Amino acid sequence: MAFLALGINHKTASVDVRERVAFTPEQLVDALQQLCRLTASREAAILSTCNRSELYIEQDHLSADAVLKWLAEYHRLSLDELRASAYVHEEHDAVKHMMRVASGLDSLVLGEPQILGQMKSAYAVAREAGTIGPLLGRLFQATFSAAKQVRTDTAIGENPVSVAFAAVSLAKQIFSDLGRSQALLIGAGETITLVARHLHEQGVRRIVVANRTLERASILAEQFGAHAVLLADIPQELANSDIVISSTASQLPILGKGAVESALKLRRHKPIFMVDIAVPRDIEPQVGELDDVYLYTVDDLHEVVAENLKSRQGAAQAAEELVAVGADDFMVRLRELAAVDVLRAYRQQSERLRDEELQKAQRLLANGGNPEDVLAQLARGLTNKLLHAPSVQLKKLSAEGRLDALAMAQELFALNEGSTDKSPQ
Repeated sequence: MAFLALGINHKTASVDVRERVAFTPEQLVDALQQLCRLTASREAAILSTCNRSELYIEQDHLSADAVLKWLAEYHRLSLDELRASAYVHEEHDAVKHMMRVASGLDSLVLGEPQILGQMKSAYAVAREAGTIGPLLGRLFQATFSAAKQVRTDTAIGENPVSVAFAAVSLAKQIFSDLGRSQALLIGAGETITLVARHLHEQGVRRIVVANRTLERASILAEQFGAHAVLLADIPQELANSDIVISSTASQLPILGKGAVESALKLRRHKPIFMVDIAVPRDIEPQVGELDDVYLYTVDDLHEVVAENLKSRQGAAQAAEELVAVGADDFMVRLRELAAVDVLRAYRQQSERLRDEELQKAQRLLANGGNPEDVLAQLARGLTNKLLHAPSVQLKKLSAEGRLDALAMAQELFALNEGSTDKSPQ
């Protein structure tokens, strides 16, 4: 068994690369099944967010190159381009990496809580695809436990620091009084929900939620006294929007330069603050070229995020220690599990030999054999049979000069010089 964690994230790849490596929800099941079918992967899961795309894999033998090649071919990238941005973690490091990710220690926003839910979704999709087995399943459960302990035992998640919070903080720097502003939110997922909550708490005058389905937009809008519209209604809403924050799973841009230009004319060039949190991007990059538009992507939020992270730095060290212990404990339990099959086979073999000798003894007793003689023969026969295979193997190893194996056998059978019976010469 061997674990791999490989992929790209906000530290290693630009938003342009990340959006080309991202998986849509509709692609995941097929991608997982294809990954297991075309590589040496026995179990697999994929985590794909705006800041990272990662593959978690269990294999018989480590084969990271084959997986990277599959990933490049799946997304029609050159292998060299992908390798320039990719990272690979193996075995213990892979386990630790997964736990760090789930705990928010590897996020753009240190300690952000959304990633744990996204990790749980990745696990659920892999189960649906049939690519989660006992080993990766155990690793995910250990990962969730480690992340929960980090949340419970440290202060890493106490302050409202997230990409959503950073976006609203940046809006406050541009508009001194958010209470006089109107906001257009595009999407209805977790990130937009957080944005809506922060804007509502800041007293934003009017919030509009635009989504592909009106039902989801309405559910979110009701929570914060907002107004729900369809994506098709965005051009009309733009002219009244001071703040536009977008985070959808669309594969194509939702807002183009032309639509924003038209809105600016109607606004008489009153500035619009825009944040595109989506990967792939929802807002065409050319929109940022327009006067009176302040366009930011997730990569532009680094500075704001860093300012809001100071209160979490102290807790991060304690969280790292918890993750390290969790990874070590998991590997110890995994090594213990590796012995279970060997022990089961050894027990079955021993019980078969025992039953053979017992049946032989019962036949002797049934034929009138002396009970003491039968018991002695049973003991001798069972001892000889139990020792036969180990004796043959130890002699063979000794003849081959395998002193390491002999030393291991001495440890395995708890032997030492004091336990051997030395007859007088």
